[in-house]
Amino acid sequence: MVTSEQIKEYADKGWAVLPSLLDKTEVSVLNDALDALSHHEGPEVAKDGSGAAHVVYGMHLLDDRMAMLARHPALVAAVEKILGKQFFVHQSRVNIKQTDGSVVKWHQDFGTYHRVDGLPKPDGIMIGVFLDDIDPCNAPVLGMPGSHKNGIVSEAALDSTSEDFETVSKYRYDITPETLSNLAHEHGIEAIMGPAGSVLFMDMTVVHGSSINITPLRRVILYLNVSTVDNRGETFERPEYYAARDFSPIEAAGENCLRDFAAAAN
Repeated sequence: MVTSEQIKEYADKGWAVLPSLLDKTEVSVLNDALDALSHHEGPEVAKDGSGAAHVVYGMHLLDDRMAMLARHPALVAAVEKILGKQFFVHQSRVNIKQTDGSVVKWHQDFGTYHRVDGLPKPDGIMIGVFLDDIDPCNAPVLGMPGSHKNGIVSEAALDSTSEDFETVSKYRYDITPETLSNLAHEHGIEAIMGPAGSVLFMDMTVVHGSSINITPLRRVILYLNVSTVDNRGETFERPEYYAARDFSPIEAAGENCLRDFAAAAN
């Protein structure tokens, strides 16, 4: 359960990490789902230079285990406590940062959701579920604490020269270098870390990014980007695996919703 101290941290910093919120069995179930999705063939999958899956969009639409993750009672309770309302999943994705993977330049999720998908307000949360231990070595997400208080950064643009522009970053509004420097001096930068099973809750206007993983250590985060039910996308430029068409409120499942998959497999 999210604590009052974590709620305050979220309000002040723009994010909070709930360590080891999911247990080993639940992480194992999600790793099985990851394995299946990494072999999926379709427009939802972006591959790196080696041909391996790097990002899989719409994970909750493609796999029952990922759909159940969105209904995990601990996640639902935390989101509703932070937002004070019911929510829907605007976008979900698997992010597999393997050795020598791509850089994710500094951006705000709301930058895309507002400009491209027509989400009116930043009334939502980026949920990040850690499937690996994330430490300073294996390219953790870097965030600027308090940057959400600035609102949307107008000095941001699409970068058509980006290596992964056609697969991952063609809708990402990267923050310009001068503005980024000013933000870094104003807010500082922190690495966001935790053991496998930890869950990150981040305001969708926090400025964040990540570097290349030069270690042999895998770094996988599952993302569920959610929005309050009264804050729906108003344009439909992107396919459903990028931006929701179903605005039904997420209802919490039972406590063993993920563990039941492990029990059924045995």
